[in-house]
Formats: sequence, C-alpha cells, structure tokens
Amino acid sequence: MTRIAVVSAGVSQPSSTRLLADRLAAAADRALSSRGGDVSFDVIEMRSHAHDLANSLLTGFAAGGLRETVDAVTTADGLIAVTPIFNASYSGLFKLFFDVLESDSLAGMPVLIGATGGSARHSLALEHAVRPMFSYLRAVVVPTSVYAASEDWASAEADGLNVRIDRAATEFAATVATTQPRRGIDPYDDPVPFAQLLA
Repeated sequence: MTRIAVVSAGVSQPSSTRLLADRLAAAADRALSSRGGDVSFDVIEMRSHAHDLANSLLTGFAAGGLRETVDAVTTADGLIAVTPIFNASYSGLFKLFFDVLESDSLAGMPVLIGATGGSARHSLALEHAVRPMFSYLRAVVVPTSVYAASEDWASAEADGLNVRIDRAATEFAATVATTQPRRGIDPYDDPVPFAQLLA
C-alpha cells in the first residue's frame, strides 16, 4: 500500500490551508489510484502539535503524539505539505515542524507543496522559501506548486485552481510511482560481521 502524509499548517478553524491540503490529497488519491494499488493518507494538522513542537525544539526530544507524527511523515512514501503565507514566507509553525526532523529524514521523498494567502502577490513564496527548504532537505519536489489566494476559491477562479491542483497531483503520482519505497529499509539489517571488522 502506498502511504501519503499530508501536513497542513493552518492556524485557524476552519482553515483555507486545510481546505487546499484536502483538495490536493483528493487529487493525488485519484492520480495514484488510476495507476493501480491501494493508497492511504495520514492528514496531520500542525496546529494541534504547536506546544509539543516548541518543547521539542527546546529539549531535542519529540514527546507524546509528536513522535508518532514525525514517524508518520518520515516513513511515508510521499508528502503533501501546505502552509499559509505570512510576511512573504511559510508560517513559523510549518518551519518549526521541519526543523525538528532528523537530517536526511526526507531525503529522496516525493513532495507536493502548496500554500494559501490573502493575495496573489505572495504566490512566489512557494518558489523562494518553501521549495528551497525542501531542496535543502534533499526531498524531490514536483515541478508544479499550488498557491491559492482568497480570490481563487471564488467560482470564476476555481477552474484555474482546479487545473493547477490536477497538474500537481499528476506529477506527484508519477514521482511517487517511480521512487524506491522508503519504508522497511533498516541500515542494520545486513551488518558487517565482527570478525571481518577486526581483520
């Protein structure tokens, strides 16, 4: 089974960030299912982990439900990550989550990025902030990112948003399908015998 983690860093309820994350996940589900096989989604709202994230950054230890969340993301076959845009960049809550992950934990992972904001003027934040962060983490970010401004949810603009969502989901599904599975690989499965180490 293909397992996809969906991270939404919206801070309000209801949240347009969560709405975009759900729309991206539904499109990815259609695109992945059309290739055959079962797909499951773990949807994670960063809002519910805000205190644990701050504690983890201070202590270096992911406690409680945060440990399960980190494991769900780092062992997934792909990641859909959506953030609100504040002050021309990703939200602090979004960045905080990726700051507490171990280095290389997202290396080689297919990632679809999305963002929401009040104005189309902030759409390039995906390219100058979010994409470089995932590139630094050595994830494989699909070419199409999806930004949804307030006006994109209106019926006249929804068609353009739907086209971008479908295009990004198709690219994501193709990347997931051609990426080696990440789960079940343990570097200690095939250790070098002790006698060989001594030789």
